[in-house]
Amino acid sequence: MGHREDLLEGAKRCLLDKGWTRTTARDIVAASGANLASIGYHYGSKEALMMEAFLQLTVDWAEGAAPVIAAAADPDAPREDRLAATLDRVIAGFANDRAFWSAQLEVIGQLVKNPELKEKFAAVQPAGREGMVALFEGVDDSEVGPGATRTVGAFYHALFIGLWMQWLIDPEAAPTGKEIVEGARRALAGTVLNAPEEAGR
Repeated sequence: MGHREDLLEGAKRCLLDKGWTRTTARDIVAASGANLASIGYHYGSKEALMMEAFLQLTVDWAEGAAPVIAAAADPDAPREDRLAATLDRVIAGFANDRAFWSAQLEVIGQLVKNPELKEKFAAVQPAGREGMVALFEGVDDSEVGPGATRTVGAFYHALFIGLWMQWLIDPEAAPTGKEIVEGARRALAGTVLNAPEEAGR
């Protein structure tokens, strides 16, 4: 690899090991074997390099974890069972990739005070929604149309982030896939308050 690629790999390691705010340019240099001047030459600034590293980490996660998550569901099982199995694998993945998800949270915390980073997030959000549909439906991204991306992708994205935050706050209390599916069924049917186990209260 050349210095550009070395710097990117070093920045990715630093993000996972030290996080966004604690990583310095010298940390990246030490992790990559490059030099300080090469950061400016190849990326313009440490912040630009960190943004590129973060986006690449997200791509790496999608390429590595998404097939594992999608494989969780039995294609012959009822749709609700497939969704519950996929959700369970998503939740388990938060623990398996703890450093990555911790870095995600820290980077998201920078959005309010970093317009450039926010712009980068906004630019990739449609692709993220498309990827969520592909993940939960077990299909290739190329099979997801713009309508599904805008509607179902937004729904799955909101569901994914909500599960992540609940797991982050208290992993032991995170809901199961079956509970999420049951909650969605009740919400859509308008039976939130009169489910069988609440009867007679």
